[in-house]
Amino acid sequence: MSLPSATVRPPAFPANWASRIGWIGLALYTLYATSILNLTWARFVTGLDNGAKFLARMFPPNFAPDKLDLIATGMLESIQIAILATFFGVLLSLPLGLAAARNLAPGWLSWSARGLIAVFRSFHPVIVSILFVKAVGFGALAGILALIVSSMGFVSKLFAEVVEEMSPKQVEAVRATGANFWNVLIFAVMPQVMARFVGLSVYQLDSNLRNSTMVGIVGGGGIGAPLFTAYQRFDYDVVLTILLCIIGLILMTEMVSNRIRRIFQ
Repeated sequence: MSLPSATVRPPAFPANWASRIGWIGLALYTLYATSILNLTWARFVTGLDNGAKFLARMFPPNFAPDKLDLIATGMLESIQIAILATFFGVLLSLPLGLAAARNLAPGWLSWSARGLIAVFRSFHPVIVSILFVKAVGFGALAGILALIVSSMGFVSKLFAEVVEEMSPKQVEAVRATGANFWNVLIFAVMPQVMARFVGLSVYQLDSNLRNSTMVGIVGGGGIGAPLFTAYQRFDYDVVLTILLCIIGLILMTEMVSNRIRRIFQ
């Protein structure tokens, strides 16, 4: 008498060969890139030793009154640059984000706005700041203009995605009353997305405070200029003092931004 054949069950987790090949390819490319970029363990160890010597020269920080006055002036200018750039950047991002939303704007307008946003997002704020320094000269104006462009690239893109993810029922209900486009925006769109828009704006303020330091290094005003000068003069104790002030400013801003997000949640 023949025995019944055993049924073969398919594996619970079938092998994903496409994923495996992808991970193997990524590992091989990582090894290849490491070899051509001269990334060696000896250089890393030497860098740790040089970094330790550099940090040792930074202590103790320099809290001399003349240095603190210079740092306070630069920090105040950085704060002003970040606030102005955030205000005008967010103000311009609102119509640009609405124009990029595919559920509100016609196709030609949506793709045009998305192309403009892609251009804004293509370059780092430092590169944009160099362009504006060449255009308007050294100072805070170049930094503000560079951060406005950066803010529009970030806030507009995310705001357009927020608008596209909103519930269409409220929009349809307002349109059914015969309301025009502006009334639809005010009574159907903005109540759904305003909390997220405020959160994006506050996050962009945090980002602009950090970026205001970098744009200052290339002549965009703010604390970046004294920081770069201190590096060039080997005043590493002053560098540490500036870095501590920047960290303290970012921590304070983070606490304020978290409180603002809770209010609008």
